[in-house]
Amino acid sequence: MAKVAALEPRPPGDIDPAGVLAAIQDAIVVVDVDGAIAFANPGAEQFFDASAAVLGAHSLRDMLPGDSPIFHLIRQAQANRSSVAETDVTLESPRLGVRFVAINVSPLGDDPDLCVVTLREQTIARRIDQQLTHRNAARSVTAMAAILAHEVKNPLSGIRGAAQLLEQNASDADRQLTRLICDEADRIVALVNSMEVFSDERPLERAAVNIHQVLDHVRDLARSGFARQVRFHEDYDPSLPAVFGNRDQLIQVFLNLIKNAAEALPEEGGEIALSTGYQHGVRLAVPGSERRVHLPLAITVRDNGGGIPDDLHRHLFDPFVTTKPKGTGLGLALVAKIVGNHGGVIDVQSQPRRTEFRVMLPMAPDDRGGR
Repeated sequence: MAKVAALEPRPPGDIDPAGVLAAIQDAIVVVDVDGAIAFANPGAEQFFDASAAVLGAHSLRDMLPGDSPIFHLIRQAQANRSSVAETDVTLESPRLGVRFVAINVSPLGDDPDLCVVTLREQTIARRIDQQLTHRNAARSVTAMAAILAHEVKNPLSGIRGAAQLLEQNASDADRQLTRLICDEADRIVALVNSMEVFSDERPLERAAVNIHQVLDHVRDLARSGFARQVRFHEDYDPSLPAVFGNRDQLIQVFLNLIKNAAEALPEEGGEIALSTGYQHGVRLAVPGSERRVHLPLAITVRDNGGGIPDDLHRHLFDPFVTTKPKGTGLGLALVAKIVGNHGGVIDVQSQPRRTEFRVMLPMAPDDRGGR
């Protein structure tokens, strides 16, 4: 058996502590007794969406409400002079939205006033759990669509034909009734037709897709139609690799999301923000396989509308769930199906004036983008 060469120990002075902290994806901040931020690593910059210089001029209390559980943990660590940790903590604020994290707080050396706070986001795990629910919802629509297409459209055609025959010899009053029968039959057929897309189980044709071109195309469509008065903001990562997907179906996904966002906006001051970014370490297990799909590409659609009612939030991707008076409740169910077919994950976070849909997708196999 070949011997494995031993690694030569590297002198401690050759390792840059700042480089070690920069390589850690968790958010790490050093705070004093008042929550003032004395240090922030790049993970914290990404978590709080602010530079280290900006964070250094603020306190955690500027980012989070005073009753946030993080402050209780900081006080506990300072009082006991020992590390404390807690998982499944919900951090919520207008700046951060809703984030699920594990928190570890440790005193910094002998300084009684400073603590190291580590925030490890657990939102991804929850998204993956929710994605399984979304896929089950989409599968239930698939089965329902197949039944409706075969069992409903044929008798509706007979009903409509009979109404047209009656209309030929009907009085004016009765003709209104036969026209009503035809119109309602047509409306039901249109609904069934819109659901047939769920029963399309043909293999998905995928290739490398520039998601920024998709977003720009959908934005231009929206501006020329239902979102004429909406102000758009773009924050794209220019080095983002290509998505491994179907361009037409991705257009459908983001057109639905942007249309929903536009319809939720106030009459004045409505804004939609489109952003993209690269996330390390996001992988999803493929059902029935040991393979795990890498989902590093995050595309976000955010609006400043009134938010999603709490009672609908959990069931938002279920079929026939809608807040619109004339909506069918199939748009987001279709989005969930398409994203699931791509092996991706979709998540929503909502509060008044900030609703955010985030879609995470795999990148094209031959497009590493230097990552």
